[in-house]
Amino acid sequence: MIDTKKTTTRNKTSVPLQIIDLHEDGFHPLINIKVFGKPFTVVLDTGASKTAFDKDMLRHAHEDTVVTISDRLSTGLGTNNMESSTAIISDLYIGKLLIDEFEVAVLDLSTINIAYSQLGHPEVLGVLGGDILMKYKAIIDYGKGKLLLHKNG
Repeated sequence: MIDTKKTTTRNKTSVPLQIIDLHEDGFHPLINIKVFGKPFTVVLDTGASKTAFDKDMLRHAHEDTVVTISDRLSTGLGTNNMESSTAIISDLYIGKLLIDEFEVAVLDLSTINIAYSQLGHPEVLGVLGGDILMKYKAIIDYGKGKLLLHKNG
């Protein structure tokens, strides 16, 4: 007989959420990730269609990251004409889940970090968007403070 409980657990990874209060402007869930072997914090953003990292923080984390200018304009973040670039990230870890060779948008997200700093919150590398959340069938449990991802996508 196969122990399905162990199989199910092996195919999932759970990551703690840190919920921050934006002082009368709602809440943002944050998660810790690793990129290039270094720890970072990102905003879990169900409204973002694509995962996006801040261009300056990304280059500071790994100087050899190849950033390619995109011919598409990014929408959201209060504008619909933000210049964007992309980068391929080869070692993104969310908990124990390795996401290999993954394309992220690369944007100037400095205004987010300025606002977070003013509210006493940590800097973030960027936002974890719907592309990863959908692919890995994410379950966000605010009550338990956890993000659950299915490793087999």
